[in-house]
Amino acid sequence: MLNRFRAHYQTIAPNIFRSVPVDYRRERIDTPDGDFLDLDWLDHDNSRKLVVLSHGLEGDSRRVYVASAARYFHRHGWHALAWNCRSCSEEMNLTPKLYSHGQSEDVETVVDHALATGKFDRIVLVGYSMGGNLTLKYFGTMGSRRPKEVTHGVAFSAPVFIQHSADSLDRPENFIYRIKFKRSLTAKMIAKEAQFPGRVDFSKLKDVKVWRDFDRATSMRISDYDNLDDYYAYLSSGNYVGETTAPVLIVNAKNDPIVPDACNPHKLAQTHPLINLETPAYGGHVGFALRSKAHNLMDERALAFVE
Repeated sequence: MLNRFRAHYQTIAPNIFRSVPVDYRRERIDTPDGDFLDLDWLDHDNSRKLVVLSHGLEGDSRRVYVASAARYFHRHGWHALAWNCRSCSEEMNLTPKLYSHGQSEDVETVVDHALATGKFDRIVLVGYSMGGNLTLKYFGTMGSRRPKEVTHGVAFSAPVFIQHSADSLDRPENFIYRIKFKRSLTAKMIAKEAQFPGRVDFSKLKDVKVWRDFDRATSMRISDYDNLDDYYAYLSSGNYVGETTAPVLIVNAKNDPIVPDACNPHKLAQTHPLINLETPAYGGHVGFALRSKAHNLMDERALAFVE
């Protein structure tokens, strides 16, 4: 019981009782399929290094863990770019799809845009939870196409095999996360249905008993999948990251309440020279707080790995 309490405390407290104000510069860019992405920048006067930060499910660039990393890297001589997934910057996106754990083509769009500015000799990617999964999938799907300027990837609390994380939401002690995600995602699905009617049958929500039912009724349909196993395979970076040509680091706490050990790519990490897996005993889900410090352990570990 004490360990469960600690896991939830280490997950929730750092993101509720901490504030990290950041004065971003907002930029909107177009996507190849006619949508838009909102990018938030912390510019550095004397640097050609950039960190690209990817937030978690139903997050955004101002979440504590993202803002903390942006500020930490900026103070250590980096530009920071915290991008917002489609529909996550307080404005509904334009295309029928929302965003997902598997939509790494949007990471590619962001990176390509940054490179096109000609301002950066080096780019590293750091992601959190869903954003960590997106980061890993980017490196896996890019493979040998990876721009030489993109040198490292780091993922914290990443559900590398998404089906196991989905099942973990059904555990009784995880009701707070289950309610939060279901309420927020349902609201977005309803807004998307208003734009593009007929894709989701919301009457099926009354029959939802486990998280897989929710994905089957909503997220899968929005992403134009007919089979849940196929959808989860598409989402899971563990099915792609083995093709990375750059070093990546995965840090998943053993007491993470919604990313169980089954999400960790142990076999890949044991055999792949570029995949590094760390499973510290504590940290919760995207928590990793440091007592009496203005940053967290994720900030320190990410910077140390890429430098």
